Amino acid sequence: MSSNEFRNALGSFTTGVCLITVDDAQSGALALTANSFSSLSLEPPLVLWNIQNDSDCFREYTECAHFGISILCADQQALSSAYARKDNHDIAQDDFIIDKYGAPLLKRAVARFSCKTFQLVAAGDHHIVIGEVMAFDAHDESPLLFSRGSYDQLAPRSD
Repeated sequence: MSSNEFRNALGSFTTGVCLITVDDAQSGALALTANSFSSLSLEPPLVLWNIQNDSDCFREYTECAHFGISILCADQQALSSAYARKDNHDIAQDDFIIDKYGAPLLKRAVARFSCKTFQLVAAGDHHIVIGEVMAFDAHDESPLLFSRGSYDQLAPRSD
């Protein structure tokens, strides 16, 4: 089994796309694109996402006290692509607000979560970042999806 074959098989699972944000004392406000976001627990409210061990902003995300998660809307593919690029994580201030914990959040998103770092777990070539949700909001927007290496979106509802 090759790594590429394994990655392609995993890619058949359609996911949402989000921006993970942090405001680091040295590097400033940053965003990166992730599709590894998942719920973990309702009591306490926990979520998780994964970061590669060789990520160019690994320190900023694994040493932060708080971070934000903004689930992208179907029409925000350009934002996803921009923050998915290596060495391109400085946020465009106009697109973000700062939550009461100091983490940037997108002004417009399907849902936004303000998180406190709860636990960091080393796992293979990634670390699992577990966050305790301190605040959240959700909006009636269609989410951006990612499947088999491409962006997608839900078909319109036929209510």
